Amino acid sequence: MTGAKNNSRSPWFWIPTLYVAEGLPYALVMSVSVVLYKNLGVSNKEIGICTSWLYLPWVIKSLWSPAVEKFRTRRLWIWAMQFFAGAILAAVALMIPAPHFFQLTLALFWLLAFSSATHDIAADGFYLLATTEHEQSFFNGIRNTAYRVATILAQGALVIFAGEMQKRTGSFVSAWSIAFAFVAGIILALGIYHRNILPKPENDFAASTKNFSEKFVETFGDFFRKPKIGILLAFLLLYRLGEAQLVKMAQPFLLDARSVGGLGLDDTQTGFIYGTIGVAALMCGGIFGGIVVARNGLKFWLWPMLLAIHLPDAVFIWLAYAQPQNIFVIGAGVTVEQFGYGFGFTAFMLYMIYIARGEHRTAHYAICSSFMALGMMLPGRWSGQLQEFLGYQHFFIWVILATIPSFIVAMKIPLDAEFGKRTRAN
Repeated sequence: MTGAKNNSRSPWFWIPTLYVAEGLPYALVMSVSVVLYKNLGVSNKEIGICTSWLYLPWVIKSLWSPAVEKFRTRRLWIWAMQFFAGAILAAVALMIPAPHFFQLTLALFWLLAFSSATHDIAADGFYLLATTEHEQSFFNGIRNTAYRVATILAQGALVIFAGEMQKRTGSFVSAWSIAFAFVAGIILALGIYHRNILPKPENDFAASTKNFSEKFVETFGDFFRKPKIGILLAFLLLYRLGEAQLVKMAQPFLLDARSVGGLGLDDTQTGFIYGTIGVAALMCGGIFGGIVVARNGLKFWLWPMLLAIHLPDAVFIWLAYAQPQNIFVIGAGVTVEQFGYGFGFTAFMLYMIYIARGEHRTAHYAICSSFMALGMMLPGRWSGQLQEFLGYQHFFIWVILATIPSFIVAMKIPLDAEFGKRTRAN
């Protein structure tokens, strides 16, 4: 779809902030909630089960995406969801000191997840409507970077801020209440900013839903009639089977006391190592992955990327057995694992584009994204319970063993040797 510009307002004024606003709620729901609950005494089993279910809105968001197109404009949905997210986060800040904080905040995180998934639909659609094709190409890297910056702000800066507040107040409850009140203010400010600064494209209007049900069924039917669809779905679900379990328990491992197998770090150290240095390494790995695939194609780099996303998980086995105390050694280990994750994840993202090729590429890519989220949600659910049963040392060994199915499936997937090369029009 070719975007339409209706005024002279530069995309620099709204694209970076829009994708910061998109990335913040996701990071808060998926990662910061884990640290919050760990600090407040929730078990790894409950953390794994309950926070993994929060992936569900991203699994099924394509089911209500037509409502975003049918009712009002994408522009309105964007700032309305930002106001809603800010209000939810303010409520989280108020509920943290409550007696039943776990149930109350979890319900609020559910609302935040649904609002964030809805915001994703509106923001990505608005990006296509409000920019030209040239701007879409130019700003693609900018919006991805802005999204990662939001991740650093949430997983890194906010966790560090909560850690410092805990040192000052002596209470995790007070510290996290202050932290969520602060981030609520940021989201609300972004909502006010975008309500005033976002352009008003002439083609941003409620879409017709005539014959929608027939088109919906046809689009889904075409996807599931793709050749080797069983292998394709297995690849989407199994590529990150090990990583999906590791990512849920990585921060609890860093935070848990050494007496129970953890590394005994505080929030400030965890936010710096995992949420700042780790995310920066992940970004660098992704950028490097994009560069090399553009040169040689995805098929050439598939197996190196598969090895890169899985083998560095062994760093956590060493960390669990050695329990080093040097913060730089721990940081180096996490950096290696996260760089490999970013590099290897490039193959996964590009293969989703490969699967989605054809007439309904946008809808089919959304379906692939849903299976990607499902592949994170299901293994994450049992990760906490399995960790408590096995202990950290044996759990991380299991994570490595859980990567084997992805290698088996990768041997069977179809892949054009030229796909991904710079010279090919994708």
